[in-house]
Amino acid sequence: MTIITVEEPKQAGQHVLEILKEQQDEGKLNGFGLATGSTMIPVYETLVNSDISFEEVTAFNLDEYVGLDDSNKNSYAFFMQEHLFSKKKFKRTFIPNGVAENLEEECATYERRLSEFPLDVQLLGIGENGHIAFNEPGTSFDSVTHVETLTDSTLGVNSAFFGNDEPIPATALTMGISSILAAKKIILIALGERKRFALERLLAGTVTVDYPVTALLGHADVTVITDIKGLNK
Repeated sequence: MTIITVEEPKQAGQHVLEILKEQQDEGKLNGFGLATGSTMIPVYETLVNSDISFEEVTAFNLDEYVGLDDSNKNSYAFFMQEHLFSKKKFKRTFIPNGVAENLEEECATYERRLSEFPLDVQLLGIGENGHIAFNEPGTSFDSVTHVETLTDSTLGVNSAFFGNDEPIPATALTMGISSILAAKKIILIALGERKRFALERLLAGTVTVDYPVTALLGHADVTVITDIKGLNK
């Protein structure tokens, strides 16, 4: 595991860009896993303002809220369109369909697509309770794309980002932990003091389903980019 400490969020975006360019130069950026949330905004701003091309890249998003379609400003599909997809052309993009008629079938289809277009790089954020994507504490490390019930902790944190007084959905579609670990390279971005506890659980080195992020300890190529100082390693 490589740990990169930055002084400000914009530097995180620059490090991601450098890693992606290196991967692309080596022909290792065909499948790219994407994340959402405020942590990713400076990253996507950096990518948009760069000369990197994604025209031959297939992108997969980690998750989506159940019940929100791509026209809903609180959906992750809308977020991706606003911050990246409307500004950078990709070969193809996939986001779980939160309004699919059959959610279990949608999950199975998404997992098949991941097998068809394997991920070379996966961007990840980290939840305050140690979740990755929407894999909440207790999720099996063998999990694949599935419907997840969100914890009170996650609902409390994420509801702050919901506009128009819309209630946050209690469930989401998410790539599973094994789906994430299948990526050849993982870049975890943890910015802000509120992420300290979860990141320290990872750096403590104990693998436990109580903190899903610790599943990354079993991966061969993980880069952590953070602005948190004085971490207990």
